[in-house]
Amino acid sequence: MKLFLFFALCFLVPAVSSVSPRRYEAIFNFGDSLSDTGNFLLSGALAFPVIGKLPYGETFFKHSTGRCSDGRLIIDFVAEALGLPYLPPYLANKPQSFQHGVNFAVSGATALGKEFFEEQKLGTLLWTNASLSVQIGWFKKLKTSLCTTKQECDNYLKKSLFFVGEIGGNDYNYPAFVGGNINQLKASVPLVVEAITKAISMLIEEGAVELVVPGNLPVGCSAVYMTLFRSPNKADYDPRNGCLKAYNAFAKYHNNKLKDALQTLRLKYPHTKIIYADYYGAAKRLYHAPKRYGFTGGTLTACCGGGGPYNFNNSARCGHIGSKACKDPSTFANWDGIHLTEAAYRSIAGGLINGGFSTPSLRPPRH
Repeated sequence: MKLFLFFALCFLVPAVSSVSPRRYEAIFNFGDSLSDTGNFLLSGALAFPVIGKLPYGETFFKHSTGRCSDGRLIIDFVAEALGLPYLPPYLANKPQSFQHGVNFAVSGATALGKEFFEEQKLGTLLWTNASLSVQIGWFKKLKTSLCTTKQECDNYLKKSLFFVGEIGGNDYNYPAFVGGNINQLKASVPLVVEAITKAISMLIEEGAVELVVPGNLPVGCSAVYMTLFRSPNKADYDPRNGCLKAYNAFAKYHNNKLKDALQTLRLKYPHTKIIYADYYGAAKRLYHAPKRYGFTGGTLTACCGGGGPYNFNNSARCGHIGSKACKDPSTFANWDGIHLTEAAYRSIAGGLINGGFSTPSLRPPRH
């Protein structure tokens, strides 16, 4: 069965404080729907995408922007903290606004190229062909308009921050949602991690010096996974948070393989700073202690959806007929069953910048 999904697939939380003085002149972001600020919408991949209308964007922008949430994303909060403007989507084709950074992320994007999925007979499931290597190609093409001489480019890129991900979640979502088991997903982890590390190497060869590489979220706590893989066996659930243990263990497996690969890259490129962003750890706090972080509406149930035990219903997804959004998204961690709310993203971003969930630290040492 083909699932028509959007992939990424603050209460006691302090605001994401600014990192000052300004350390970076630009941010370049690569990824999927966790950080897409409009490319999927601009690509015209779907005739009537629901992310192109309210309630998407209702909280902060008051209109849809192509973000798969009610408001801002982690990358938006990072830009705010670094004193930089929100990243314009690359496909907006406004080079004059690209000097302080560009967002290449596309909802539904994968780390592996479309050929891999076509070989697996999954090609028809792909929402976009803008895989990570395609996004890197876009950057290379744009680079010539951002700087000209090697010295100019080196100086500019040395003061730029590169976010490579989160990416890879959709490489697992596509097969999982049509019946792939965890062992099958595990088999593709080395290929996914290799695609990510290859992209990082290409960016370093292009002049990138500081890079942030996020891991996967605890997908076993996602409403879509909780709905599709419901189990009558209580032992399949984590008693601390109600999440599916096996899928969270899988996310950790991917993250551990990614961290090992990043350590190898650090040895290969000692002049660079490669930061691992622990999205899993930063998000897990919310599921362990929802009320402490202001999520009185819950963390496992989607704010916007069409019913079901976790308010995710594939025949009445957020934005479609039969669905409705909760009154106060800030009290929910999950937005539409797959993506998180602005409140949850704010908390995760705060954890990266202020809370020790980035290794080495994204925050500069105090003098």
